[in-house]
Amino acid sequence: MKKITYLAAGLLLSCAAYATPDLPFTQAVSIKYNVPAGLQMRKVIIDYNDNVQVLTTQGFYRVSGNDLVRDLRFRPLAQKIPVDVTTQEGSGHLYYLYADKCLTNGYAGVPYINLPSGKFNQVVVDAAGRMLLSGNNALAIGDKGKLQELPVIAEGVQRMEANGGTFFILSDKAVYRLDGQRFVKVHSVQGVTAMAFRGNDIVLSTNNGYYAINRTTGDTSLSLQVRVPVPAIGQVMVVNGHIWAGTAQGAFMQTDSGTYRYFASRRWLDQDAVKGMAADSYGDVYVLTATGLNKIEFTKQTLAQKAAYFERKIRERHIRYGFIANLQLNPHGDVGSAEMADTDNDGLWSSFYLGSQAFKYAVTKEPSAKRYAWEAFEAFERILSINQLKGFPSRTFERKGYKNSDPERWRESPDPEWEWKGHTSSDEFVAYIWVAAVLNEMVAETPEEKQRVATFIDKIMTHILDNKYTMIDIDKKPTLWARWNPEYINWYPTTIGDRRLGSTTIIAGLQVAYALTGKERYKTEAYKLMKKHGYLKNILIDTRTIKQTPGYIHEGVDLGMGGWNHSDDEMAFLTYWVLSNYAFTDELKQQYKSAILNLWESERPEKNAAWNLITLATAGNYDADATTWWLQTYPMDQVRWTIKNSHRKDITLLPANFRNQTTEVLLPMDEQPLHRHNANAFNLDGGDDGASELAGDEFLLPYWMARYLKVLE
Repeated sequence: MKKITYLAAGLLLSCAAYATPDLPFTQAVSIKYNVPAGLQMRKVIIDYNDNVQVLTTQGFYRVSGNDLVRDLRFRPLAQKIPVDVTTQEGSGHLYYLYADKCLTNGYAGVPYINLPSGKFNQVVVDAAGRMLLSGNNALAIGDKGKLQELPVIAEGVQRMEANGGTFFILSDKAVYRLDGQRFVKVHSVQGVTAMAFRGNDIVLSTNNGYYAINRTTGDTSLSLQVRVPVPAIGQVMVVNGHIWAGTAQGAFMQTDSGTYRYFASRRWLDQDAVKGMAADSYGDVYVLTATGLNKIEFTKQTLAQKAAYFERKIRERHIRYGFIANLQLNPHGDVGSAEMADTDNDGLWSSFYLGSQAFKYAVTKEPSAKRYAWEAFEAFERILSINQLKGFPSRTFERKGYKNSDPERWRESPDPEWEWKGHTSSDEFVAYIWVAAVLNEMVAETPEEKQRVATFIDKIMTHILDNKYTMIDIDKKPTLWARWNPEYINWYPTTIGDRRLGSTTIIAGLQVAYALTGKERYKTEAYKLMKKHGYLKNILIDTRTIKQTPGYIHEGVDLGMGGWNHSDDEMAFLTYWVLSNYAFTDELKQQYKSAILNLWESERPEKNAAWNLITLATAGNYDADATTWWLQTYPMDQVRWTIKNSHRKDITLLPANFRNQTTEVLLPMDEQPLHRHNANAFNLDGGDDGASELAGDEFLLPYWMARYLKVLE
């Protein structure tokens, strides 16, 4: 076999100069509590012990573990249903308003007041223990067991707050402040829905954004903010200086930089219509809807801890015969109902996981990583052995009678217990050359192991060359996309990406086959394609010249129409690792470098961590901040919930364009629809209503690559 040096030590040392310590970062996650059916929930409230309680029309409930249960702790109150509940300003003691009294269990139960039955329906309590009570045409102060009536506000009371030892009221027409024995107008309002306090300001939410006023003068201190995710705001609060808003389309939080984090869809909430919000002492936020209680928790974790979570998750429920498996969920969103199912690209998806374990083994030498990599490779070996065709790789396989995807593409196996899927395409081919490369470089340590990998890629490449640069299926016809012959590749104009990509993938395949087997045939064919048929020139096509070029019809499809193909980006970058590391000469490697950087510059707005790191390893450049951002904001929840962002008013939409970049700035990964590396990261809407779950291997590959390249300590 031909000996080859893959990554020079000097490159790893230069990468180490970029090294970022893996410090704990804040990861937002969602916890949804089990709520008894039929509860009509009104208000969520948190006391100074961080006990979370919910007022319902059926009684008072509290969080216990992951369940919402009836609060039976105080026997005298257990069967009573409060009219309202509140926490005292400052102390955080919980106060209960009943039809005929208001009381607390704090302060040894001393504070209470008897009330005219049914007169009051809202209460707030200031730091001194005074209770402000309001009802229909009623307003009073309760203090030390005595009730003092106050002049009513004609238009009625919408909200009440105690802040800084002062009572404030929001009505439909004004904000009022208690001054002595009467409320004085601070600020006239129209369409204001809620208020909250931040320093000397009162934040007021409206049906068209929010603004703030000075609590003393009533003057505007913050102009109306309408560039927010959802302008129609029904709830507002301030948590650690950050404004939170609840809307009929989810909740959002203003960040330190002035942008917004948007928490909507079932990734975050059981439904989007927010009824109430409360925060605990850690800054975690509880969001109440008509049907559920949801916690948006801001945990501290390292990327290593995040990787460990996904690795455990994969081993628990995503390994199907060595392949990485999509999960089908029924009921939607219920991972306990998970069924593993075949897909059209089992090989490609599994190559990300195998790659992650190869890099992990290179970094840690953990035996389990090596085992998992070989276990995945067993599935790749079987795609060759399960069918009756010499060197033809099946897309996937399944026990007979249990196939899931594209039933017309399945074929009978010589083994009567199994079926295999044909119609194998070029994206699966990329997976084969990628796994052969990384296994050979990082996992195969003995001559027998290296021969095993060489045999695999040799069979596939021999099939392709023996069949004039195509894959021939059981019908004795080339599959739709597995074609690399010059008549096909050079039929495309330079403005269609298939010409560039097809040339890249087949040359990379021939290079790695030559390196692993030492067969001169592969090197000879590669140079023939590059010199006689212009494949090297094709590889170097400037991606900026790719555009819509109608009129190139293949199998009834106009391949020159449509936008930028993000699946091609996935194929290209995985191939670049192989293309560069197995280049025949340093001169070729330098030419490949220019092609890699050319595509990477086009892809930079998507901030893809895997593409960044492959570019670093092969071309010496990368976006460190984008890579860290991608890894940190990648969502923990891998259920494919339906996500919508196109309605947001805080994003700048771009005119329609060839790359389908919809916004100026990419949304955080955990606000985007969940997608694989082959999708457009700028898609604003997407998902399947929780009908499936991805594995998390999309995170593991760039994480372990970053560790391998020493850019992450």
